[in-house]
Amino acid sequence: MSTRFDSRNAETICAHLGDDPAQHNGAVITPIYQNSLFVMETMEELVGNYIPDQDNNGPVGGMMRKFDYTRTANPTTDVAEKKIAALENGELSRCFSSGMAAISAAIMSTLSAGDHVVTVHSVYSPAHHFLTEYLSRYGISVSFAAGGNVEDFERELKPNTRLIYLESPSSFVMEQQDLSGIAALARSRDIATICDNSWATPIYQRPLDFGIDLVVHSATKYLGGHSDIVAGVVVGQRERMLKVVRNEGLLLGAVLDPFSGWLLTRGIRTLPVRLAQHSKSTETIAHRLYEHRDVARVYYPGMPDDRQAHLTKKQLFGRSGLLSFELKDKDLTAAYKLVNSLQYFGIGYSWGGFESLALARRVGGEMFASSEADRVLIRLHIGLENVEDLWQDLEAAFAAI
Repeated sequence: MSTRFDSRNAETICAHLGDDPAQHNGAVITPIYQNSLFVMETMEELVGNYIPDQDNNGPVGGMMRKFDYTRTANPTTDVAEKKIAALENGELSRCFSSGMAAISAAIMSTLSAGDHVVTVHSVYSPAHHFLTEYLSRYGISVSFAAGGNVEDFERELKPNTRLIYLESPSSFVMEQQDLSGIAALARSRDIATICDNSWATPIYQRPLDFGIDLVVHSATKYLGGHSDIVAGVVVGQRERMLKVVRNEGLLLGAVLDPFSGWLLTRGIRTLPVRLAQHSKSTETIAHRLYEHRDVARVYYPGMPDDRQAHLTKKQLFGRSGLLSFELKDKDLTAAYKLVNSLQYFGIGYSWGGFESLALARRVGGEMFASSEADRVLIRLHIGLENVEDLWQDLEAAFAAI
């Protein structure tokens, strides 16, 4: 298509970029290419397929001339990858079969045996486990930074530090990190940076614009948006991303299947509209919780007591639908009773879909990088239901405790 895309027209990117009806008999939606194999007409065409295209217009950023095998690339998934790369202001993205597959691939693409990683205390639990337990068998060590200031990370650096891994905002306590400051520090020491952008999505934050090297998403969340796929994606500039594709992408084999790729593209088409509604409803709920007599604190960027207001203003274009709050009653039993009393909120670990969800959890002081006692938090994902119905549900649950 002839439309010129840039980061200011995300809605048009979501609706059209990567789609070419002329290539598919006029179909407005790219078909599901449920193929493992794509054949060539000659042996010469087959053996010459991996000579990079000079204008980078071939599959996987020009790494190949034509599609040949779905483990490498697929026309259906290719549409989602092009949209996500453009939304993040990256040159190339790679879809994976889960968020953790994307996170693991991105991390491994930057590390060798004996290297050191710095990450934040509030990092996603499976990523924490991967860094501290799985990678330790290769002599890779990890240090944790409080995360609020660049100096927190600088103090943890070692001569063998090769990666700073970020999650901003994090998905339980909504902690942010100074992306541009950390990126500048890392570049000065030849250290790679990765940021999990699942909470904000590229609609509300673009870490690459702040100098981050790679962005990862659990595309299961907002990018998919319908709670019907498990997927992940890594985004970055072409040179670094081609290494991810050729090594972790191809050799580990965590391929997103074509049908899930098609569903992911369907979700992306409505991403800006969905995020706007999630944001509007969540802002309403967050402020009502902030004023509620039984609530001690609300964890959500942009609140009146936001201790990272400077980062919220600097980095976020908007706020998504995930928040946490703390009851004045510190007992886990009270939190469980509130969650169990909800009618419209399902109880589950994931988030980012159309539906509202709730989860109660005891959070250790280490997640806040402090020696404070454990806290009991209730995490809510505010879905696309009527906001007054959701609030009445919450009010009834408060009354139950």
